[in-house]
Amino acid sequence: MTDTVATPGAAAPKVGFVSLGCPKALTDSELILTQLSAEGYQTSKTFAGADLVIVNTCGFIDDAVRESLDTIGEALAENGKVIVTGCLGARTGEDGGNLVRNMHPSVLAVTGPHATHEVMTAVHTHLPKPHDPFVDLVPAQGIKLTPRHYAYLKISEGCNHRCTFCIIPSMRGDLVSRPIGDVLTEARKLFEAGVKELLVVSQDTSAYGVDVQYRTGFWDGKPVKTRMLDLVRSLGEIAKGYGAWVRLHYVYPYPHVDEIIPLMAEGLCLPYLDVPLQHSHPDVLRRMKRPASGEKNLERIARWRELCPEIVVRSTFIAGFPGETEAEFQHLLDFVAEARIDRAGCFAFSPVQGAAANALADPVPAALREERRARFMAVAEAVSAEKLRERVGATMQVLVDSAPGLGKKGGVGRSYADAPEIDGLVRLLPPEKISKTLKVGEFTKARIVAAQGHDLVAVPV
Repeated sequence: MTDTVATPGAAAPKVGFVSLGCPKALTDSELILTQLSAEGYQTSKTFAGADLVIVNTCGFIDDAVRESLDTIGEALAENGKVIVTGCLGARTGEDGGNLVRNMHPSVLAVTGPHATHEVMTAVHTHLPKPHDPFVDLVPAQGIKLTPRHYAYLKISEGCNHRCTFCIIPSMRGDLVSRPIGDVLTEARKLFEAGVKELLVVSQDTSAYGVDVQYRTGFWDGKPVKTRMLDLVRSLGEIAKGYGAWVRLHYVYPYPHVDEIIPLMAEGLCLPYLDVPLQHSHPDVLRRMKRPASGEKNLERIARWRELCPEIVVRSTFIAGFPGETEAEFQHLLDFVAEARIDRAGCFAFSPVQGAAANALADPVPAALREERRARFMAVAEAVSAEKLRERVGATMQVLVDSAPGLGKKGGVGRSYADAPEIDGLVRLLPPEKISKTLKVGEFTKARIVAAQGHDLVAVPV
């Protein structure tokens, strides 16, 4: 079937777009928006002002499912023509049918995640192309939903783990690593476009290249292995030429991650690791089907700090997992305190439909799950606050995120220890020097003068 093309001279059709969920979903949204722009579609800031709406959904936990279904409902009410994509699009309802279609049967099309071609096919069916798609209307780095000075770089899709609390593999499939040459080319384009912080994301960053047996690829005429160490080193070398940061997310604590720490000490990537540990007790980890034990993780984190004393470790945990005893939960509290996790988040276990953990024995009552989550956060926040206080008096490099009036009255930024939207901020006071200005997307040196909650307060110097 040939795609319909709009009448020449007609106003460019407008597409409304909503992106929900994690940074990995955000990169899917950016791919779709880039293709829409390349084909001449415009974007609309409102549902009512669009010719159709695309909703990129999240389907991981119950709250995300509700938010996605509510957003689809709002788009249908205000516009009526809605295409659904993302993780929720791959989920089935209790009757075995598609969950989205069961709840909203009038949607135009439903796809799963990482489905740019399928989404564009649906768009072409319901909203004709405005012009010849070979006309280049987008910048080399594509369309980004983040501020100009930072961007997410997805290096793989899917996951080989079968954690009992997670349904992501059933929605996104097994691990598929992107060719390393493509990843490095995209990174360079982003740096050339002014990106000062590149955030590497995937379902399992440490497993990059496992699916292709670490095959050798090529970039700039040189052989490069498709594996985490070579990727991080190459990204760091490119970033260095642009004075930019590389930050690693979703890093499972496999032994080979130890090889990355010297690169952090050398300054090739930020001394920051986002490690989804989920728990510390070996028995809970086995029920979760997670790799490694809590004791090994303690040893590994201690080793990382020996190799790179400045390293910051952030992690997420689950409280109230089925079968979790009070002793096992206390083990988790002791672990967080001993490991001195710099930034920690915690979810009360949520029985996601389709997750194997739902069938485990001895479920923890909902009220107790929430109580344990609160107890965990009290311990974790005390550790974090203590570590923040230790920074008072230090001078740090800060990436400026906002600076009204050139920062004459101050601004807001982040240090290497702060990933956007999930960690704290550095609240910048007015500069000491009258001549000093702050520019969004640029670095400034700042002296830390106080710690407030999750944030630091600093004076630009």
